[in-house]
Amino acid sequence: MRGFQLSSLLAIALLVGACGEAPNPSKRDGGGDANRGKQVYLAQCTACHASDPAKEGPLGPAVKGSSRELLEARILRSSYPPGYAPKRSTTLMPPQPTLESDIPDLATFLR
Repeated sequence: MRGFQLSSLLAIALLVGACGEAPNPSKRDGGGDANRGKQVYLAQCTACHASDPAKEGPLGPAVKGSSRELLEARILRSSYPPGYAPKRSTTLMPPQPTLESDIPDLATFLR
């Protein structure tokens, strides 16, 4: 009986250990993690943009659907991609190079 209990406990431990976060398919194909992007957005972007990225913010426009190219231009260089027509004619957003590694996650969240 003792051997059965030990093997049962071992089986349960292995099952619990295998229960982790499911792999994010977008991470495998070079995309970002939407959950991480949401956390970054809420922490870094909502001072100017609305907490709902589909809505206008107090200073910044709605950003839902923003492309990775636009995010890179705005966040890293405070510019716009070639041929892009800005939603607002303001220049309030400063470059934020510390967010460079978060851009894939932000782009996935805003998609």
